[in-house]
Amino acid sequence: MKVFVTGGAGYIGSHTLIALLAAGHEVCVFDNYSNGSPVALARVRQLSNCDMEVVEGDICDEEALARAVADFAPDAVIHFAGLKAVGESNDIPLRYYRTNVTGSMNLLGAMDAAGCGRIVFSSSATVYGEAQYLPFDEVHPVAPTNPYGRTKAMAEQVIRDWTLTTPGASAVLLRYFNPVGAHESGRIGEDPQGIPNNLMPFVAQVAVGRRERLSIFGDDYDTRDGTGERDYIHVVDLAAAHLAALEFSGGVEGCEAINVGTGTSITVRELVDAYARACGRPIPFDIVPRRPGDVASSYAATDKAERLLGWKPKFDLDAMCLSSWRWQSDNPDGFPLAK
Repeated sequence: MKVFVTGGAGYIGSHTLIALLAAGHEVCVFDNYSNGSPVALARVRQLSNCDMEVVEGDICDEEALARAVADFAPDAVIHFAGLKAVGESNDIPLRYYRTNVTGSMNLLGAMDAAGCGRIVFSSSATVYGEAQYLPFDEVHPVAPTNPYGRTKAMAEQVIRDWTLTTPGASAVLLRYFNPVGAHESGRIGEDPQGIPNNLMPFVAQVAVGRRERLSIFGDDYDTRDGTGERDYIHVVDLAAAHLAALEFSGGVEGCEAINVGTGTSITVRELVDAYARACGRPIPFDIVPRRPGDVASSYAATDKAERLLGWKPKFDLDAMCLSSWRWQSDNPDGFPLAK
């Protein structure tokens, strides 16, 4: 199958490329490298011993995107490209709407012009907002509380409406919880720009000496140890979920939202302790006041993914931390800047 992958040079995209190439798919990556690296693509080629097309471009450039899709003539699209920092989205919301919503509309238009009616979309559990009940299932109300989440919810709705008016179209909206970890080789992994927005890459940078201490925001939540708990999923499991979603989309019409998580919660302290075991040294941290908007607990109901996709996660917390540490210790400064 010919698969067009936006944002394929990013963290989740690059791991998914490994799975796609291993399954024998022909791939074209479209990326502007704002959240990814051409070095990651070079390493994907080495790890997979396969080649792929690469087009440097921005999904906000409607003409360039349409040209790339038309030239490749894909059977399906996996759409990763987008901005993804909750805090930043509060500061520059228009940029988030332009990239995440208008960019997705540009992609759907390009797909229409090329006769492609099959898409797997990189969404987020952020669309659920405050929990009305746990675990989050796919019928939980969608009520995001920040611009990032609202752009993901809006892009989901655009895609859903597109399937309703496009004969034969199918879409799978994968709502990620908290992707972590790295490829077993340590050659590709998460390389956030600036201060990490997520817990594990921050812990990894403390462990490798790039940052002095971790701040744990609150230890008085109603959880096992007082720290917030989240559903963390290994990025390799997440990549496998994309492959399963791609296969599923070939046999159905319409739009399905599907959670991708483990269905279990891990506290901040539990993750920090597991990372200390992985790297063989303590992780220094300070307890600081809670952040506004943080919730005590968030985790997924995952039965729909198992029922529709035949997919279940394989890796536990220790495997997540060990793979992350292998990546971070082998690449303490992330991917090199040189192309």
